[in-house]
Amino acid sequence: MSHKKLMALALAGIAFAGVAQAQDAAIKLDMVKELNDRLPADIKAAGKMTSVNNGSFPPYEIVTGTEMTGASADLTDALGQVLGIKIDHATVGGLPALLAGVNSNRYQFAFGPIGDFKSREEANDFVDWVQEFVVFAVQKGNPKGITSLDTACGQRIAVMAGGSAERVIQAQSEKCKTDGKDAVAVQSYTDQPASILAVRSKRADAFFSSQAPLTYFVSQANGQLELTGVGEKNGFDSLYQGAVVPKGSPLGPVLLEGVKVLMENGTYAQIMKKWGLENNMLATPGINLGGQLPK
Repeated sequence: MSHKKLMALALAGIAFAGVAQAQDAAIKLDMVKELNDRLPADIKAAGKMTSVNNGSFPPYEIVTGTEMTGASADLTDALGQVLGIKIDHATVGGLPALLAGVNSNRYQFAFGPIGDFKSREEANDFVDWVQEFVVFAVQKGNPKGITSLDTACGQRIAVMAGGSAERVIQAQSEKCKTDGKDAVAVQSYTDQPASILAVRSKRADAFFSSQAPLTYFVSQANGQLELTGVGEKNGFDSLYQGAVVPKGSPLGPVLLEGVKVLMENGTYAQIMKKWGLENNMLATPGINLGGQLPK
């Protein structure tokens, strides 16, 4: 079946409940049979699969107890409708545990978004559905004057353990020492809330992480925080993030086509805008779009 026909089937299934504004209305989509038929046999037979996350990553993943909300939750709900299966969510501690869970087949995939880099593509395939930027969240007024990697020398910088930002800030710490400056005091945390709490409680001078969740945290901080380093490369080139599956998994291409359906029928844009993620949208998804992990 052609992609245009897939789209026609999916578009025919869109219906919005009630009279609420479009971005808040319940999204109802019909299953696209061809995509359901292409699912791995065990997933199709079970009628469900599990997406693993490594804790709260607002506004994509907001984990409360065993429940997850946020843009990723909304998108996986819509994706499950298109694929004709239920998508559950499970939480583990940190990115290494997430990748181990996917590669051991304990979980079928991680919708993420997870940073896509060539080194990670050696063991996994990425279905990239957003772009991202890496910046700093600091205390209001930026008392330590942290505006770039070079100004992080001698400062206490919180990062997510196992993530690309941790690697960049560790490399910057070595550069600081080479340049005769004080090293960065790197504080690694397993989740975003703990990292941002370290800044709010003044145990860390900044949190170096993805711009989308930091924008959310700043908006929730009652004026205590602000973003800096916006518009700077901060050790990264073009940064893509997406879903993760084991290398060569037949699930990857199915997820790609499912996300394309959501993009082309307007569901993706509706959900991204609902969560304030307009600046992170991609025009089209892709597999393994990532570049080199910063050294």
